[in-house]
Amino acid sequence: MRHGLANKKLNRTSEHRKALLKNMLNSLIKYEQIKTTLPKAKFLKPQADKIITLGKKNSLHNTKMLVSQLQDTKLANKVKKTLSKRYEKRSGGYTRIVKAGFRYGDNAPMAIIEFVDRDIEAKRVDKKKKTPTKEVEKKEDKKVTTS
Repeated sequence: MRHGLANKKLNRTSEHRKALLKNMLNSLIKYEQIKTTLPKAKFLKPQADKIITLGKKNSLHNTKMLVSQLQDTKLANKVKKTLSKRYEKRSGGYTRIVKAGFRYGDNAPMAIIEFVDRDIEAKRVDKKKKTPTKEVEKKEDKKVTTS
């Protein structure tokens, strides 16, 4: 019997589950919205709320706990500086889960997990701006070789 066992196993070993949770937490904090399966989103939601609550308490110990759980100082700073300030007056419920249909290949239920008052520009953190560098370089090379 599974009395008193809190979280789902997600059909993974404990090490794989911990790594999955850490990576999903990092992605959620970085992009403030991710798309995943519904069971994974339900598994992630309480952990993300605990991270934000930990960031709201301003002490050295909580900062070290954030860094140890996220394994990334930039994301820990983002939690401490931006997310904790954003949810200063909110006493919980920092994330929401929106059901997003079913995946094409295996018909798995999909969901979008996001922060409640998220920054829409955070999704474009890693996207490179389109610059016509190849065309400019080719034109410059032709000018240099003809001179």
